[in-house]
Amino acid sequence: MAKIKLSVEAADPPATARTPEEREQDASRQFVIFHSAGEMFAVPLAEVKEIIRVPDVVRMPLSPPALLGLANLRGTVLPVLDLRRLFNLPEVAVDDASRVVVLDQGQPVGLMVDRMANVVTVDADRVEPVDRVRATIDTDLLTGMIKDADGSTIVMIIDVARTIGRNFEVAAGRGTAGRSDVPPPSAADDGTGQPEVADEEQLVSFMVDGQEYAFPIGDVQEIVQLPGAITPVPNAPAHVLGVTTLRSRILPLVSLRALFGMHDQALSDANKVVVVSVADGERERVSVGVVMDMVKAVLRVNRALVEPVPATLGQSGGHGDIRSICRLDEGRRLVSVLGADGMFDLDVLRGLRGDDATDATTTQEDGFMAIDLADDAQFVVFRLMDEEYGVPVEAVREIVRVPDQLTRVPRAPAFVEGVINLRGTVLPVIDQRRRFGLAEVERSDRQRIMVFTIDGRDTGFIVDSVSEVRRIATAVISPAPELSGERGRVVQGVANLHDQRRMILLLDMTCLVEPEEDEALSHFEERLAA
Repeated sequence: MAKIKLSVEAADPPATARTPEEREQDASRQFVIFHSAGEMFAVPLAEVKEIIRVPDVVRMPLSPPALLGLANLRGTVLPVLDLRRLFNLPEVAVDDASRVVVLDQGQPVGLMVDRMANVVTVDADRVEPVDRVRATIDTDLLTGMIKDADGSTIVMIIDVARTIGRNFEVAAGRGTAGRSDVPPPSAADDGTGQPEVADEEQLVSFMVDGQEYAFPIGDVQEIVQLPGAITPVPNAPAHVLGVTTLRSRILPLVSLRALFGMHDQALSDANKVVVVSVADGERERVSVGVVMDMVKAVLRVNRALVEPVPATLGQSGGHGDIRSICRLDEGRRLVSVLGADGMFDLDVLRGLRGDDATDATTTQEDGFMAIDLADDAQFVVFRLMDEEYGVPVEAVREIVRVPDQLTRVPRAPAFVEGVINLRGTVLPVIDQRRRFGLAEVERSDRQRIMVFTIDGRDTGFIVDSVSEVRRIATAVISPAPELSGERGRVVQGVANLHDQRRMILLLDMTCLVEPEEDEALSHFEERLAA
């Protein structure tokens, strides 16, 4: 983001010749002038932090029309407003002259304008009331106007606090930018003060050579794309593909195909890397990237459906690492549950990572260690249009493909796209694009139905694709701008992954369905069950 210099229109006496009171009075009469839609606007210079080129923005769903989106300002989440939209002026495409004026309102807020003019010092008698501005401009957002001597040029002074307040509920001076006030998700409380422990197991499943396997979700740190560069390691076992770097840390990569003695297959963009945490005895846990053919789903299954692996399978075919078998769809779908601990030769992993096996004082910075669970939270990340969203992993019951055709039910609520039969249960499905007011698209193979448990009820939401399961450090999670209006509260936080140039909007699950819609869903499900 390149800054531009502001030119001062009039020369003033040296600051040393003025009293502090005089300097404060002069500062209050200095304005930054800019253009939008053929009009000239101004904001007090004292409220301007900097001026930058228009950055890439992440659009927020259900937000006020004036909010372009959120930008990354050197690690800080910057809401950006469009001045044209604020004053209902005709919109134009952003060009090289467009700029964002970053204003200080306790936290930074950006105002996109067509182009900059200059900085002026204005005598108090040149500032006039706003009642003479023509009615096409919303004078509620102005504090006055500056007129030149002959009255031919009018500059409208924006009431920054009121303009920001109309779009955001956050109070000036609160200073929440860059702080992580969003707590990590926690287990449900049953009223006794102790987290409720459900008789369920959460799994991340994936496909290898046409077979479905899974890791317990507690073993999975994240799921990432297969890196473009893998460094081979001489004399490494055949199942070791090599090493790569993940956020400046060394990550060994292992092929599950080779580890289980399956036939070889060329790697492609379809492959995914499941990063699992492995116990290293009394040392810290280490991480290994296990290369899969594809990631299939996030599952939440009743433990009654998970059985110990048969002894004959556990002792043959190199499958001794299978911990249990999960029987789904009345036994028609078998998922082999792996145990990360014990699957890998730790001496080999230490050698790949450059560890000294005799040194038991390895620190968090030596190699790629497991993340401290107290300092991060786990999210399922999905995409809608060009934006990424995250939901707490414990809120995701499972992820399934979108059927060729959803069943329409007469007199269903308007926001329900249809229903599907999910293992004998009729599940209402909502189109998340339509929910967020986004353009609709044709059905595709990449789309998925994410089944969320909201207030004890399972509801499916269609998303464009599910990209990964990842742990996100709470240190990079900032509170979302508190937008005006109830619908704006659906985004509760923003994960600002500065090094990856990514922003993930973290959703508040309780706000995906509004109270009146929740009641309509209850009546709808009662009618289906009758």
